[in-house]
Amino acid sequence: MLEPQVTPELIAAHGLKPDEYQRILEIIGREPTFTELGIFSAMWNEHCSYKSSKKWLRTLPTEGPQVICGPGENAGVVDIGDGQAVVFKMESHNHPSYIEPHQGAATGVGGILRDVFTMGARPIAAMDALSFGRTDHPKTPHLVKGVVEGIGAYGNAFGVPNVGGEVRFHPSYDGNCLVNAFAAGLANADKIFYSAASGVGMPVVYLGAKTGRDGVGGATMASAEFDDTIEDKRPTVQVGDPFTEKCLLEACLELMASGSVISIQDMGAAGLTCSAVEMGDKGGLGIKLILDHVPQRETNMTAYEMMLSESQERMLMVLKPDMESVARAIFQKWDLDFAIVGETIPEDRFLILHGNAVMADLPLSKLSSSAPEYDRPWVATPPAAPAPALPAIAPIAALRALIGSPNHAHKAWVWEQYDTQVGADTIRRPGMGAGVVRVHGTRKALAFTSDVNPRYVKANPVQGGRQAVAEAWRNLTAVGALPLATTDNLNFGNPEKPEIMGQLVGAIQGIGEACRALDFPIVSGNVSLYNETDGKGILPTPTIGGVGLIADLDDIIAGLPAEGDLALVIGTTQGHLEQSALAFDAFGIEAGDAPHVDLEAERKHGDFLRAQRAHLSSATDLSDGGLALAAFEMAEAAGLGVTLDSADIAQLFGEDQARYLVACTPDAAAALTKAAQAAGVPIATVGRFGGTAVNLGGDSAPLTDLSTLYRTAFAAAIKGDMPDHA
Repeated sequence: MLEPQVTPELIAAHGLKPDEYQRILEIIGREPTFTELGIFSAMWNEHCSYKSSKKWLRTLPTEGPQVICGPGENAGVVDIGDGQAVVFKMESHNHPSYIEPHQGAATGVGGILRDVFTMGARPIAAMDALSFGRTDHPKTPHLVKGVVEGIGAYGNAFGVPNVGGEVRFHPSYDGNCLVNAFAAGLANADKIFYSAASGVGMPVVYLGAKTGRDGVGGATMASAEFDDTIEDKRPTVQVGDPFTEKCLLEACLELMASGSVISIQDMGAAGLTCSAVEMGDKGGLGIKLILDHVPQRETNMTAYEMMLSESQERMLMVLKPDMESVARAIFQKWDLDFAIVGETIPEDRFLILHGNAVMADLPLSKLSSSAPEYDRPWVATPPAAPAPALPAIAPIAALRALIGSPNHAHKAWVWEQYDTQVGADTIRRPGMGAGVVRVHGTRKALAFTSDVNPRYVKANPVQGGRQAVAEAWRNLTAVGALPLATTDNLNFGNPEKPEIMGQLVGAIQGIGEACRALDFPIVSGNVSLYNETDGKGILPTPTIGGVGLIADLDDIIAGLPAEGDLALVIGTTQGHLEQSALAFDAFGIEAGDAPHVDLEAERKHGDFLRAQRAHLSSATDLSDGGLALAAFEMAEAAGLGVTLDSADIAQLFGEDQARYLVACTPDAAAALTKAAQAAGVPIATVGRFGGTAVNLGGDSAPLTDLSTLYRTAFAAAIKGDMPDHA
């Protein structure tokens, strides 16, 4: 089949700028073939090359005594003691999920699970951080239903518990929802598998499902803005099969145990192209592929289609030659394809053959490590003007505004569609704070959370970046976990706009400061740029996925307040209402500065809480909605009323950082207060749990009325034919 002539229009359609194409001509000394153009496009797009963010990502702290493997591999690896490691990563599937929500979200889950088990880890937990537009936008209900169904359908069938995450709504996501998928797995620390190829003449083996035309050009699409041609992009969305993925997991783990694997790489973005190039580049080798041997589920596929297909449930491996029969038998047992499709070569070449013709012959190292790297112009976000005072509102009315909004209503409608208990090791399900999963067969547990407040980041990228890390650190601390490490998913608009690039630079600066101060390194992550539609960008949304270790199950803080428990706040409350949940969800106001994040106080208060866990019946961090929302959520989960002494709106709903709400018996509260005073940690008794009403400084309402609103508001806001999980 003759390939199309490379034209300026074709170059632009592949997302390559004229200067980038000129660079290609200089590298290869000739015009590229159509297949070669596609390969360069895939490897040099933003999604695969990080060309706009690489400079700034290098400034993040990625090391620590607990870190076994930081960024650069399929997932990060962190030591959890006893010869075990947790392997985890978060990635975006934003553009595909907006175009085709069910399959886009489902394949996002599938891709992140493969990133984890490619490293030799068995997945034990998943989370999803989701951002949608206004609930009254005509597309939002369709997106919410499709995304949640897709996540549930894939994760439930694969068999991994979904234990946490977040769901937010804001007009900036009307034309570009965000689907950030997280997965974590367990592995033996001395049996981690990496992607660098080694050895010349080693077989390159294709594993898993067959290759089709789904997802061709997906990585390039994910590096572009949306416009009114969005429906034309539907064929770039992959289709997933979780049952095949489950078989692939078991086959890969069995293959790894057999000693057959030299290196292994998930076929994710840009499919066969990216996986082969990364394996060769990391190993300093070339790769020759013979596409006639690639298992195909469609007829007459071209070299271009096979190289750029993002068909799911596929792996690429460099195999020990003498283990071929053993490896092949394992994949035949699991009814999966096993095909030798090439070999490693000593030259710096990426040689692609199809039908006895050379379809591509490129210097392999130039495709990956020599991809363009930009120092894009950026401008710092200017300091926010002070926000006007909020309109007067009674405390209970303010609480109703929050718990009646989809941002803060109970999210059971979402997570009840996920299997949260598969594996029988889930200790703390979604719904309040970090999820907790037992390390099977041990007394240890791992805690997982994802956090960011995009309004803060837009108002003040540095403080917003700090806050996202600090909130993740607090959420882990509040369940008794020692925070270990993070993964980041940096979702921003068009980096070619200096103000957007400034948001990214500022957020990375804040994230780095917080990670260093809290010994909470970044070990993996993803950057998703060009999240814009018709020139309108999303709120900057650098999601932080945090992982913490609970050394003994007895150390978990997972209880609920009891009748007569006192409510105490650790930390200082000044009443910061600018950019608060109350301002946005009650009044539609987005004004003022983000709250300041005192990292020294964060560290001191969190370490104090973990040290005093024996005194605590229950704990939660204070973030969106402040004290009043946290106290209501804690009380409602226990089926209790709560009384808070203050009637001051700023004291009740302010979002000052470095704070926790804890519930204690009166005797334990006295001991905790004494310990806090000795440690120089601010602490105050703010109320008590019990009764059947929620009383905020004398303004009260029956718990049953507020609970009904809280548990029905989400489905009511999304509307449509939703199941009733109230």
